[in-house]
Amino acid sequence: MSKSITFSMIKPDGVENGHIGSILEKISKAGFKIVALKLTHLTKNDAESFYSIHNERPFYNDLISFITRGPIVAMVLEKENAVDDFRTLIGSTNPLDAAEGTIRKLFAKSVGENAIHGSDSNENSIIESSFHFSNREMF
Repeated sequence: MSKSITFSMIKPDGVENGHIGSILEKISKAGFKIVALKLTHLTKNDAESFYSIHNERPFYNDLISFITRGPIVAMVLEKENAVDDFRTLIGSTNPLDAAEGTIRKLFAKSVGENAIHGSDSNENSIIESSFHFSNREMF
């Protein structure tokens, strides 16, 4: 199996609560190679574009307010089976349902403030990575 990529971001709550180092350590120990990384702050327009798939959902405005309230850490990760392995590492969206030892079980407070994002498919990992990074930043 060849290596693949996934996109992730440590969300504003993870940054605000001082979990960047601990989360990056868990990612590294799980065998992911960080191929791009930056601390950035999404504008409202950026967030609306990134989350456009959810624009008809009732939580959309809250999501945009949350993701723009502070800095995020955007990253592209590489590993065999990157998307699925990373989804396992971060755990369920609801930290109460997340498996022990997962990032969300350890660092998330709620469904809305769940510390980290991970791409849900190989196709979306490429789209999301390209949204946040140019080709020269990734490889």
